[in-house]
Order: sequence, then C-alpha cells, then structure tokens
Amino acid sequence: MNSKTFLVLRNYKNIYSKSSLFEHNFTRFVQKRCLHENEESNINNITLEDREYDSIAATVFQKPSIIEQRVLVIQPFVKWGPNKKVTKPELQIQEAESLIHSIENWIAVQSIKVPLQSLSKKTVFGKGKLDEIKSIISGTKAKGKPFTSIFISVGILTFAQKQFLTHELKLLILDRYSVVIQILRKHALSTESKIQVALAEIPYIWNSLKESSTNNSTHQIYLSESQKQILRIREKKLRNELEKVRNHRKLLRNKRTQKGIPVVSIVGYTNSGKTSLIQALTNDSKLIPRNQLFATLDVTSHSGYLPSNLQVIYMDTVGFMSDLPTELFECFVATLEDVVLSDLIIHVQDLSHENVIEQKKHVNNTLQKLFQSMKETSKRIPPVINVGNKIDLVSTYSGDNMNFVSSKTSHGLHQLLEVIEDKILAETDRKKMVLRVTNGGPEISWLYKNGAVTSVEADENNPNFLLVRVVISNTFIHKFKNMFLNKKTLN
Repeated sequence: MNSKTFLVLRNYKNIYSKSSLFEHNFTRFVQKRCLHENEESNINNITLEDREYDSIAATVFQKPSIIEQRVLVIQPFVKWGPNKKVTKPELQIQEAESLIHSIENWIAVQSIKVPLQSLSKKTVFGKGKLDEIKSIISGTKAKGKPFTSIFISVGILTFAQKQFLTHELKLLILDRYSVVIQILRKHALSTESKIQVALAEIPYIWNSLKESSTNNSTHQIYLSESQKQILRIREKKLRNELEKVRNHRKLLRNKRTQKGIPVVSIVGYTNSGKTSLIQALTNDSKLIPRNQLFATLDVTSHSGYLPSNLQVIYMDTVGFMSDLPTELFECFVATLEDVVLSDLIIHVQDLSHENVIEQKKHVNNTLQKLFQSMKETSKRIPPVINVGNKIDLVSTYSGDNMNFVSSKTSHGLHQLLEVIEDKILAETDRKKMVLRVTNGGPEISWLYKNGAVTSVEADENNPNFLLVRVVISNTFIHKFKNMFLNKKTLN
C-alpha cells in the first residue's frame, strides 16, 4: 500500500465505518423483508378442513382409507395418430412411479405400460388387457401382499371410466389429478398454498358431479342442494382468499420496487434442481433441497449478491409437470404472477434426465400460457436465461444459448452470475460507473444507500478524492448529479 492510499484510507476511516454500518443495516432490512415474504399471510377467515366438505370430497375423490398404499401403476399410451406423445412410455412410467413415491408410505409395487388406440373408451382397456390386469391383481393376493389401489397415469379419468374400472378391478382407482392433489396436500405448509390446493379440488368435484348426472349408471354421485350450496360457498370463499393473496403479493412487489431490488424468478420442470441452484447462488445453508416432485409449493424469496455487489432477490417457484389439467395450473396463478412481473427468469433444466428436451418444451409452453393469461398485468415479458443443471451427472453436454452448471460442485456458477448481472443491468437500466468524490464528503454514504458499491480507491493524482466503483440506475445518477453538481464523473 503506497503512502497516498494509506493517508486517504486513514482520513476516510470514520465515514467508511458509517457507510459499512449503513450497508449492514440495509442488508438486515432486505433479509428481514425476505423472511417476511416467506411467512404465512394472516388469512384465517376460512376453515380448510371442515367436516361437511370432507364428506363431499371423500365421495368424489375416493380418498384412501388406509395410510399405506401398495399401488399398481398402469401407463396407457396412444400407439399412433395426433394424440401420440413424443415422450417414451418407459419415461412416462418413471414419472408416474416418482409421483407415487412422493407420497409417504405409498409404494409403486409393479408398473405396466398399455398401448391403446384411444384414451376415450368408457372401459379404457380392451377385454384381453382387463383380464391380464385382473390376473396380476390375483397374483399379488395369492402371495399375501395385495394391491390397495391402481394408478392409471392419465390427466383425468371420466366418472364413467372410474366407475367401470372400480367395478371390474375391485380396487381404488386413481388418476394423475387425484394423485397430484394428494402430493400437494402433503407439501402445502403455508395458508397461502393450502388455499390454492383446496381450490384445485373444487373443479374436479364439479366435473365429476356433472358427469355423474349424465350417466345412466345406478352408482351416481348424489349431492343434496344444501351440499351443493356448501360447495359453492366454499369455492367463493377460497377465491376471495386467493384474491387477498394476490393483493398481498402485489404489496410486497411494490415494496421491492420502491427499494430498487431486482427480482430473478427460478422456474423449471418439477425436480429439476431449482432450489439447489438458489442455494448454490446465495450460499443459503437454511435451504434444504428435496429429491421429490412438487417439493416447493410456496413462492419463496432469497437474497443474494451479483459479482458487482448488487443485491437481488431469487424467487423459488412451484415446479411444472406435463399431463396435468389446466384447473390445477390456474389455481397457482396467484403466486406465479411473481414470475411474470420479475426482472429476469432463469429456466433450470435437468441435463441428466433423458426427457429433458420435452420437459423444456413443456415449461416454455406453460410460461407462454402464463404470459398470455396475464398480459394485462405485465407490460413486457422478462428475458429468460436457460441453465443446464446437473452436469456432474452426465459425461457430455452441449447446446446453444445454454449456461451449464452443477449446483452440487459449483461448476459454472461464477459465469452464470456474470450472465445474470449483465441481463439485470440491461433490464433495470443500471450502469457500472466510476465516480470521483470528495474524501470524507457525504457522496460516499449516498452511494452506499442508493447503489451497489464494488470498491473504493484513493485517487493517485489527488488524495483528497476517492474513486468509487458503483452499479447504479440512471434515475439515481440524475439524483446524484442534482445533489452534488460540483462533482466530476469518470466514465
């Protein structure tokens, strides 16, 4: 350290200490705000588990009577035609098994794939395949470990299909909607997420009731007028509470905007490593990633820093999944508004998954639908950074416009942070600058308050001045000039 620099830093000691104290207090404020956003909203005007509703839901959902479930997983797939999926049936079965294993004490004992010409038949399967399924069920009974339920891995089975299969196979029949509801109920911890999950059940009940009324079978779902009224009132209350959630999140977004803190939303297919990436970017040891589908239901915020010392908020979001009815997705729109209204979106993709390309397409399509549904709310679509995660699990990887990282080994994270910073600076109209300010003057404290100070150095030509490297928005640059007109700015 040369003598000029030492002299400047000695003279600067007191004001720098004050600035550091301010920076510390500001950081504490942001962290406190992040914590506040993750707390449950004070929404206690509705009972989510009232007995009357539970009796109605149990009639429609046919909820398991025992905790432990031994499940036969059946993956139907269309062999040809416009409804044929690109995803291989083997990969569809893997995802179906993962859904079952995401529920505590549920086991996918056996899985089979069944080729079909169409999924619209009342019987779903032909007589030969039904006899084969019955034989499988009988085989497990003979061994003393019978199945307790059957998971038909399609979005929604019609009331007639469920009724027919229940009658033929004598077991509880589940579709993807009812299984996912089970998972969501388990992972819904905050009042906010519980409201959204409770609301997601209502369309399924109404749809089943409607189909039942047009079905000639004797095993119809019957609800009295008073029960239907209970259902209507519950749905209305839930939607009102969900609107309160939207208003609450809007208030939090406005406060973040006032503080000028950029927001980065992390999206991706369920279990792609979103939470792990946020933990790696923020070094937040309190975050505990879980190897489960739909492990994250609440949109939570986490504070982090970019290479320039600029503070940002990372928003962790609920994962996307294919073959889910739109009614499920729509119930989470209130929290997904944060994605549309953020400054930047990071799309995390699991490179180790064989179906990563189709997962990417599904997330992109879902985002597009989300943007379209909220075009009145959002003036522009945030830019998207594609991140290929889990490169430690693959031998080779390649792709255009892709940032390759490993949340586990930290490979590529610094380069990703630089990309995030460049995008954030462009989107939020910020610039990296070097400002020449008076040593011991009020400018330095003002810059710490209104910008992200990277470094402070003595001016070698004049120890009475400091060179401050800072990231600052154009709005605050103009304010700086108005307050300190006699100061020189170095580009």
